[in-house]
Amino acid sequence: MPNKRPRRSIRSRLLIAAAVWLSVISLLTGYLVPSFIKTYLIEQEKTQLYLYLDQLTGMIDLTPTGHIKVQGRLSNPRFYSPYSGLYWTLNLDKKQLRSRSLWDTTITGNEKSGYEGPNKQPLIVVERKFLLPESDHPVHLMVAINQDRLVTTIRELTHQVWALLGIMVMGILLLITVQISWSLWPLRKLQRNLKEVRAGNINTVTGEYPLEIQPLVDDLNALLFHYQEVLERARNHFGNLSHALKTPIAILNNEVALLDPTQQAKLRPALEQLQQHIDYHLGRARMAGSANILGLKTAPAPRVDAISMAMDKVYAAREVVLVNELDSELMIAVEKRDTDEMLGNLIENSYKWASSLIRVHKLRDESGFVTIVIEDDGPGIADNEFSEVLKRGVRLDESTPGTGLGLNIVNELCHSYRGQLKLSRSKLGGLKAELTLPLPRH
Repeated sequence: MPNKRPRRSIRSRLLIAAAVWLSVISLLTGYLVPSFIKTYLIEQEKTQLYLYLDQLTGMIDLTPTGHIKVQGRLSNPRFYSPYSGLYWTLNLDKKQLRSRSLWDTTITGNEKSGYEGPNKQPLIVVERKFLLPESDHPVHLMVAINQDRLVTTIRELTHQVWALLGIMVMGILLLITVQISWSLWPLRKLQRNLKEVRAGNINTVTGEYPLEIQPLVDDLNALLFHYQEVLERARNHFGNLSHALKTPIAILNNEVALLDPTQQAKLRPALEQLQQHIDYHLGRARMAGSANILGLKTAPAPRVDAISMAMDKVYAAREVVLVNELDSELMIAVEKRDTDEMLGNLIENSYKWASSLIRVHKLRDESGFVTIVIEDDGPGIADNEFSEVLKRGVRLDESTPGTGLGLNIVNELCHSYRGQLKLSRSKLGGLKAELTLPLPRH
């Protein structure tokens, strides 16, 4: 029986791939977009500050006494409102002028560590150094604006960007899911058709499919037709061969029966061996055509009842009772004739050896296979002989009629369906045969 390994579906592969690249793009976008916006807003603020710087530069002059002064009024009233967030300072030879908005504080820090204003407000600063006429000392002019409002704006914008990205990712994944489902619909249709073929309801895959899938459908139909044709020819051929051989062998048996006992003793084993080979190889040929037939479905319980009724007549003198505990709804993926072959051989073997009771029941049902148990209360066989009796032509008791092919044919038929035949000692005292066979796929 094959081991089943979990396999990721095409849908999950596509969804995982889409989720991965969407996540990567979203992360990059979530970090880069706010960074670009922050850079842009800071540059915009600096552009405005440079305008104020130019305006302020044009307003600076020296008095006759050598003192610096600012003539006129700046266009933005925030320079005159205490702690408004918009400031300027002017330094000349250890003398400083500053905007009223700074009140009694000043701008501290440097370009490397950053500038701070009143209440340690982080500032964006632009500055300029230049010489005034009739002055030997440079003027150091600084215009600054509080970053708090900008930082708050960027933080809110970042949250909005992440929220929008989250909504977009979910929406795109939903659309991709719909797209994948729509794209894979022809494959689901093909799967349903193949299930119908396997169940035996139809013989070919029907319907129209996309250009990429239609060649596969055509090849499948050609394969199904060829398989069914070869199978039918093989069955007819071996059926005809079987009938053709029966008459000559029957004639030979009749002729041998007319001979004296000495000659019969010489010829009878050869005829029996010939019959064994014919039965064995015809059985093998039929097995090759039976295994893996699409649409197989057989209920074993009614077959057990039918075989039991036939055996009750053949072995009426032995007064053996068969108890069939199989569920009538149980189905196996085995052809009816092969089911009869396997169950018939095992049940007949039990009828030959059972003292009074044969029990047929289901042991377990798992992983797509079911195990049917046939056990009796006969003498059984030794533990070291379980594998020996499965060999072709082996008979542990030569006094009992038979060819020795029954258990071997059952074993090979079972293996042709990827099943298993296991022999052990029954709790009833006799032989216990566990026949593991596949269940139909739904």
